[in-house]
Amino acid sequence: MNWISKFIKPKIKSFFKKRPSSDEDSLWIPCGGSCQELLYKEDLIKNMYVCNKCENHLKISSKNRFNMFFDNGAFEILSAPKAADDPLDFVDTKKYVDRLKDARKKTNQNDAIMVASGKLNGIVITCGAQNFSFIGGSFGAQSGEEFINGINHAIQNKTPFVFFSCSGGQRMMESAIALQNMSRTVLAVNELKKENLPYIVVMTNPTFGGVTASWVMLGDILIAEPKSKIGFSGSRVIQQTIGESLPEGFQTAEYIFEHGGCDMVVSRKNLRNEIGSLLSILLKKREFKAINENENVNTINEPLSKVTKAI
Repeated sequence: MNWISKFIKPKIKSFFKKRPSSDEDSLWIPCGGSCQELLYKEDLIKNMYVCNKCENHLKISSKNRFNMFFDNGAFEILSAPKAADDPLDFVDTKKYVDRLKDARKKTNQNDAIMVASGKLNGIVITCGAQNFSFIGGSFGAQSGEEFINGINHAIQNKTPFVFFSCSGGQRMMESAIALQNMSRTVLAVNELKKENLPYIVVMTNPTFGGVTASWVMLGDILIAEPKSKIGFSGSRVIQQTIGESLPEGFQTAEYIFEHGGCDMVVSRKNLRNEIGSLLSILLKKREFKAINENENVNTINEPLSKVTKAI
């Protein structure tokens, strides 16, 4: 290495070094959909982060999701028990603890999942959402604590539980600890269902891996945002495994709906009304069921009381 490459080149590189960009600070945001256009941020916010040219539904943070979903954007974030950050001391090209620090700084979230309580069309609900910007929305130990705490809150307060999935799957840096949360979350959902409380899952782009194989597909009603990619393994892996070409549109929300994998595909701007209507129907049905159960108990108790008096 000569003196030019040793001293001059690094200075030139540092001078032209690309400045880190952030969607929070930028006035323009790339669509990422079929149009590949730059979108003016103010217009995008007004349109709920949906491209007005190709209808691409952009990924959004958990808080942005809550702001547009709850009545008047009013909600209360629920705090969950704290899980150990890095029990395995995992290191790949970077320490896992450093990845967590960077993700927390970038998203202003403690984990990929946030759960909040608020109202939807006047109905008190518990709602969770994943943020893909937090290590790909991956599901780890803290995610499990957030999810289960949300379920417990719904059970204790007798509210429906609505969740917006956006994840690549279980967090590989936590290995078996992340995997065991698949069974933990399934058990939690079963407890919610024992209470006859509605559980609605909205699958957003992307929803893959362990989350799909556990709590996502257990929803009483499964809704997908348009053009969302949903599955377990990626289409490339499946194609290489079976050695065959996959159908057009495979693993898209529309394809899954056509083949019975979800109940409906709903645009983001219509989600509030659709879910609000569904909850009002489900809650009335639940109330009617409870009344019938009480009437059945009374009709059983009546002849028993007559028998007791006769004795």
